[in-house]
Amino acid sequence: MLILFKQFHRLALSQGLYPVVLSTLFAFTLLAGRVYLSRQWTYLFLVWNLFLAWIPYLTSLWTSPVYPRQSRRWGYLLLPGLLWLAFFPNAPYIVTDFLHLQHRPPVPVWYDMGLISIFAWTGLFLAVFSLRAMQMLVKTAAGPVLSWLFVVSVMGLSGLGIYIGRFLGWNSWDLFIHPEAVLTDILIRFTNPFQHTATFGVSLMFALFLLVCYLTVTADSLHRQS
Repeated sequence: MLILFKQFHRLALSQGLYPVVLSTLFAFTLLAGRVYLSRQWTYLFLVWNLFLAWIPYLTSLWTSPVYPRQSRRWGYLLLPGLLWLAFFPNAPYIVTDFLHLQHRPPVPVWYDMGLISIFAWTGLFLAVFSLRAMQMLVKTAAGPVLSWLFVVSVMGLSGLGIYIGRFLGWNSWDLFIHPEAVLTDILIRFTNPFQHTATFGVSLMFALFLLVCYLTVTADSLHRQS
């Protein structure tokens, strides 16, 4: 039992499990305080969005210990890898929930600012730690250059995912349920870029924002592991 605990503790430290759990509990505490003060469930959707943000993190947590045992069998990583990539934009997506911020008495607006901020910050934590775990897998398999190419590609796809989620109303599971419709919406914008400048502006802005967050949190640890 002690050996299992030490293994779990080592994995939790390397994957940032403790801070994301602490941040999640803080977010839920603030939301519970708001419900108590207002007797309303106004921002309950934040719980759902954070649940979706946990999916790519838990997928990376599952994948990281699997790869060393199946390093020559990439097929074992195909399903969790696709699942991780499809749901990854949900983690930074919570930042866009500031669109819902407005004065809702009796709760002061500063409280709601803090509430959305901690949910968004938790989502960013989950994104950063899960991406770092996946980058290390790619680095082990293909080297540092391709691992950073992987990171930049994921940033770009995540920025696009945030756009199609917030402004087109598609969800991650629509990639599996309605793939043709989602791809059609995307292709329309890529074939007529000057008519859809917001697509590229929003995608680029959030891709760069996520890249800055990623470098800020992980640069030192990645340097030590290089």
